[in-house]
Amino acid sequence: MAASSFTSPLCTWLVAACMSVTCGADHSTSPSMFASCKRPNKCKRRVLSKCSSEFQRGLIPSLCGSSIQGLMSTCLAFEPCNEYYSSKGLSSMGFSSLFGSKSVPLNRRQRRLSRPPHSGEAMAVAVQPVEEVTTRKKPLTKQRRVVVTGMGVVTPLGHEPDVFYNNLLEGVSGISEIETFDCAQFPTRIAGEIKSFSTDGWIAPKLSKRMDKFMLYMLTAGKKALADGGITEDVMNELDKTKCGVLIGSGMGGMKVFNDAIEALRVSYKKMNPFCVPFATTNMGSAMLAMDLGWMGPNYSISTACATSNFCILSAANHIIRGEADVMLCGGSDAAIIPIGLGGFVACRALSQRNGEPTKASRPWDSNRDGFVMGEGAGVLLLEELEHAKRRGANIYAEFLGGSFSCDAYHMTEPRPDGAGVILCIEKALAHSGVSKEDVNYINAHATSTPAGDLKEYQALIHCFGQNTELRVNSTKSMTGHLLGAAGAVEAVAAVQAIRTGWVHPNINLENPDEGDTNVLVGSKKERLDIKVALSNSFGFGGHNSSIIFAPYK
Repeated sequence: MAASSFTSPLCTWLVAACMSVTCGADHSTSPSMFASCKRPNKCKRRVLSKCSSEFQRGLIPSLCGSSIQGLMSTCLAFEPCNEYYSSKGLSSMGFSSLFGSKSVPLNRRQRRLSRPPHSGEAMAVAVQPVEEVTTRKKPLTKQRRVVVTGMGVVTPLGHEPDVFYNNLLEGVSGISEIETFDCAQFPTRIAGEIKSFSTDGWIAPKLSKRMDKFMLYMLTAGKKALADGGITEDVMNELDKTKCGVLIGSGMGGMKVFNDAIEALRVSYKKMNPFCVPFATTNMGSAMLAMDLGWMGPNYSISTACATSNFCILSAANHIIRGEADVMLCGGSDAAIIPIGLGGFVACRALSQRNGEPTKASRPWDSNRDGFVMGEGAGVLLLEELEHAKRRGANIYAEFLGGSFSCDAYHMTEPRPDGAGVILCIEKALAHSGVSKEDVNYINAHATSTPAGDLKEYQALIHCFGQNTELRVNSTKSMTGHLLGAAGAVEAVAAVQAIRTGWVHPNINLENPDEGDTNVLVGSKKERLDIKVALSNSFGFGGHNSSIIFAPYK
């Protein structure tokens, strides 16, 4: 069967090629010759005889003396196909000298089909192949499962996952007055600013002085995720580093480094930091971390504004599912609380101006909200293929089930009024993860404390999950502020911690909820919840929507 399916198209191709070369090169084979001949059938026989003799005399020796000789010898190793034996045209072309002959009686229909073509028709028609399509089915393989085995954070509420989440459970706000620079001239003077941060023991002092803070946060959180995941030096030496990757993005990149370069340029280009270009790009954090670790697997960054982290996490998981990696560090980092960053968002009229009450400024779903509060930091997950994690005895925190993306295709900053993009994203994420709507009983919402965004997301959630009486919804941003490109990863850590601890954190400052059914919103105190499936949303300027899904590992 295999020989027949291989030889049939090969034999036919060789014949067609020979007829095209030997007959086509001779002008005596033109259709006009047959048309002018009084006895066309006799003329055709003469032409065929001529082609056959030229084929035997000239073409075969030239083939055997060329690079195609190997192909011919491969063909000769197979038993001739049935199409060859049943074709009178093939033997008349001299191919019997290649494969030998086999006497096969022809019925009336076969004799009729094997007649030479009528005047004016191309000779290749007589040797069109009868295709034997043999589809090789891909062997069924069990899809590789992805689990979370480590977490690292740098946030306004702490730099360790447990400290961070305990502060969330207690309703502690990380929002305060900005201290890094004088912002008296700005209408917004508050943010989720990181007050105390050190790279000691994580990053070389020389690099710490040169890098932008978004890279410092990223590298520190990444290495803390490795330590949390039990990737010791001995374990690192055992890893196949070609199957280990880094995919940590940034929404804003190295704004401080780039801004400093502009200020230096006002004096002279000679005063510019030679690292200002590479350290300003969003990909360089992932690259530097990979260089430090020697990880040679997938390495790049994704920048989709405030949806960056979720895009990176889902893409990293897909690399593991496809077998391109066994271990991935993924997430996001941003550090945009500098004059140009604050001024840019003020110009967008996106920020809260509740300067007198910083801890009450971020209030998702509250009717008195007046904009979001900027935050900064990084979040990194250590994702690992399940069997790989089990072989090294890793502590598995949760399982990553899947997710999806969509685009509003509506406005740069405003959500679609009908919420269609968010609904599409959530439904695709559920389908990709193989999860029913009824199983999702916890959602860490994007909810940034903006008038339009909170409402439209909430309506989309009710549309998708309104029938689920166990559903609980909260927003981490009520306490951290909006960490921009890092928000999704930090909130993914919060979702995994909720699965681990069985507690979901409160929505602080939710004093006067928007009108409508708000029963699914967590109140001002933490709540006990046995989480079946957790979903985390992140949306970004440009209409980028993303949803990722976690569940307890079983």
